[in-house]
Amino acid sequence: MTGPNRKASRHFYAAEQLEVGESVASLARWLGHSDPGFTLRTYAQIATISSQHVSSQPRLHQKGQIIQEFATVKLFPLGLSYETRVYSCQRLNKVLADTPILYGLYKKHHWLMRGATFYQLHLVLDKHAGEQLELIDALAERVQTLGGVAVGDPRHVAAITSIPRPPDGVEEVPAMLSRLLEAHETILTQAHDAAARIAELGDDGTSDLLVSQVIRTGELQAWFLAEHLVDTPLVGA
Repeated sequence: MTGPNRKASRHFYAAEQLEVGESVASLARWLGHSDPGFTLRTYAQIATISSQHVSSQPRLHQKGQIIQEFATVKLFPLGLSYETRVYSCQRLNKVLADTPILYGLYKKHHWLMRGATFYQLHLVLDKHAGEQLELIDALAERVQTLGGVAVGDPRHVAAITSIPRPPDGVEEVPAMLSRLLEAHETILTQAHDAAARIAELGDDGTSDLLVSQVIRTGELQAWFLAEHLVDTPLVGA
């Protein structure tokens, strides 16, 4: 492309990059301008005009304000008091912070399983991990349903979880299973207490979620794990 068309294309590209947030300094370097101020003066007006037209260029590097802080709830017409919804979200977020850690432990031990029971435990742990993943989504959506903000970033989760971090290496299989059982008990203890207190406040939906999904799933999975720690002979009596 040469002549006026090339110049117009160059102008349009430069203006569009300014519009989507490209820094003036980097654009000036690309254009070969020694003075970023010259670049800004030249293309700012074109950018204003071009912003009135539809473009296929993604608007990159956008920043925005936080529109709802963590640990707050919006006004929702749910027939529940503000205080009840705040409390329910606090308790749900605590369980929600521990559940992805349990999920991660299941996947870690699924991958690192060893020994004669490798195959069956490899499959069982992966099945349990999938069930915990479903619980994560159910818990987070319940927080949002109540008008709250679900904990989601893994670094935030790590800051508030109650489950200890495991070693980075491979533990013996009984230690893996014991670690999973301890994590289950941590979550189940919280869930039992939260369900009872939340039920007293009239939040039946949250109480039902904790009982029918978190507690029942956790108890069943704990049973499966615990039976693998029974020291019983395989042949003979």
